[in-house]
Amino acid sequence: MSGISSAHRLGAAFAMLASLSTAASAQDAFQEFKQLDGSMKMPKLNAFVAPDGENSPARTLRDVSLEAKLAPDSGPQQQGLSWYVFSPFAGADGKLPLVASSKGGSASFHLLPGDYFVNVSFGRAGVTKKLTVSESGASQKQTMVLDAGGMVLNAVSGSDVRIPPAELSFSIYAGDAKEDGERGLVMSDVKPNTLVGLSAGIYHVVSEYGAVNAVIRADIQVEAGKVTEATIQHRAAKITFKLVSDAGGEAIADTAWSILTSAGDIVGESLSAFPVMVLAEGQYTAVARNKDKIYQRDFTVVAGRNTDVEVLMKEQQPQDADDQQPAQQIPVQSPQAQQNQGPSGQPGVSSQQRPLPTYEQLAPSAGDDGGDSMD
Repeated sequence: MSGISSAHRLGAAFAMLASLSTAASAQDAFQEFKQLDGSMKMPKLNAFVAPDGENSPARTLRDVSLEAKLAPDSGPQQQGLSWYVFSPFAGADGKLPLVASSKGGSASFHLLPGDYFVNVSFGRAGVTKKLTVSESGASQKQTMVLDAGGMVLNAVSGSDVRIPPAELSFSIYAGDAKEDGERGLVMSDVKPNTLVGLSAGIYHVVSEYGAVNAVIRADIQVEAGKVTEATIQHRAAKITFKLVSDAGGEAIADTAWSILTSAGDIVGESLSAFPVMVLAEGQYTAVARNKDKIYQRDFTVVAGRNTDVEVLMKEQQPQDADDQQPAQQIPVQSPQAQQNQGPSGQPGVSSQQRPLPTYEQLAPSAGDDGGDSMD
């Protein structure tokens, strides 16, 4: 009996040691989580939602409806909005945690009672407000006013020559210059026929056609609740250069090109048999270097007239077929489109405003290379 009793006591001792060892391991494991040892300050939580249970706080979720208007007197915007709901309590990284988000038009969220920050944006225009979700009573629809509109940009060469979208880009700057004279960049590399959401105000638009000197600047006003469609007139043309032995002959390879203004400034250089450059309207000189010889020719760029300029490997160069005057300027069609004078005259900017359409109306059809609508 004593042997059995000893065996029982020994087994009980081993069981107690095992139990103590397990408890110690569990305690060590919990201590590895710094947020549970009291040494870190935890962010305040609005509520804890249990997955099941009679008293689950999930039953207290409230429906919150949100809508946004571009102007106080306009209807709710149904396209192009981005909604973000944040907790007002910063996380460990110092940022406000994102609670919910939605894109499209009006939004609806299921939120626990408490305080939140709601941000809605339309392109580069946005507004943020504090939202309080009550524990009882019907939740009213929240309406936010963006005071924003849209801008769609395009450009032509001369009076009506369409510019390929791949050769055209726009940059949008703030209308007011800073103390140092610089303007804040709002959006760069904007493609033609793209709807850009902006806060109401005047913006400075820079249109670049090609990569040489065809640059036009214009001040364009955006009104809340409307789309401003502006077409900028570039006084420029696309010129193709060729060094040939005879008129109409094949372009000669291994030719270096320099294009000079009438004042002698170099505006473009290339190492190509037939380079293509977009040049602002005016007088130029094409200089071709082939092996140890140099050939040059004076030529005129007329707005909207894309043409070839042949430089003969002879002392006598051909003359331009005519000496036409520059094309007449297209007048500004809207008082909201005020524009700055460019280096080669004062091109026109036509601007029209209309009620803001849906994105489906603005989006080009499939296969059109005219640009994409803003999401």
